[in-house]
Amino acid sequence: MSSADRVTVADVMSTPLETIAPDATVMEAARRMREKEINALVVQTSPRAIISSTDVLDAVAEGEDVSTLQVSDVMTTDVETASPDLYMEEVAAMMTTYGIKHLPVVDDDYVGMVSSTDVATFLS
Repeated sequence: MSSADRVTVADVMSTPLETIAPDATVMEAARRMREKEINALVVQTSPRAIISSTDVLDAVAEGEDVSTLQVSDVMTTDVETASPDLYMEEVAAMMTTYGIKHLPVVDDDYVGMVSSTDVATFLS
């Protein structure tokens, strides 16, 4: 397979990128994910961060009040990212190595999100 035939992150990433503010509530994040039928949102902060459905589930399981708990209290920081020109095989390896399900796609700024579902679809 030549490099021209290989699938890149840009070919499969989800756009537009869905984001949320760090001071939004975890409930707002859960509602946005359900509305958009996605499992992670990029949090508009530095360092790079995301909130995933797993973060929300963990907060609920710990008995937190997600109607007042802020995204910044449960978000995952210093997240790994992918560039749009990365090959999907490389993304699959990154997700396996780091044990993650979502990679924000960055090209100077955020441009999309690639998920383990995208990888699974590519590999099938």
